[in-house]
Amino acid sequence: RVETQWSESAGPRLYGFLDADERAAFILLQSVQGVGPKAALAVLDVLTPAALAEAVARDDKAQVGRASGVGPKLAQRILVELKGKPIGAASFSASGVAAAPAPGPAPVSAAGEAVAALMGLGVAEMQARRLVEQAAAALGPDAAVSDLVRAGLKEMGR
Repeated sequence: RVETQWSESAGPRLYGFLDADERAAFILLQSVQGVGPKAALAVLDVLTPAALAEAVARDDKAQVGRASGVGPKLAQRILVELKGKPIGAASFSASGVAAAPAPGPAPVSAAGEAVAALMGLGVAEMQARRLVEQAAAALGPDAAVSDLVRAGLKEMGR
């Protein structure tokens, strides 16, 4: 899974994740005031999305505070602002019992993620769709997102 972010100072940033839960936790962590991409990645380096949900349910500031660059105040803010929100496949109630998974967005196709990544790099949506369609036709239906993006960029450079 890929997440693309844009900032005026740094330009486009591309973040890769092992699964959709990690990506969702990354985005959710950034919704907390004071948590940017660097801190969100630091938290996910020490806690899986399920472990983060458990730490939030148990108010375990020490677990969240293990992340590099996350002090006690930020750890507490993360716990408070994420309380009750679904993190990953399962969310945990205040008692620490796993709740039913929250219905999430439908899975995104590799082509859809590739289009989003190209748009994050400043390519217009219609052009990004055309480039990804061409890449998918050449690479086949099982092509990885990174291969589609690479082929689309290569085609754009011609």
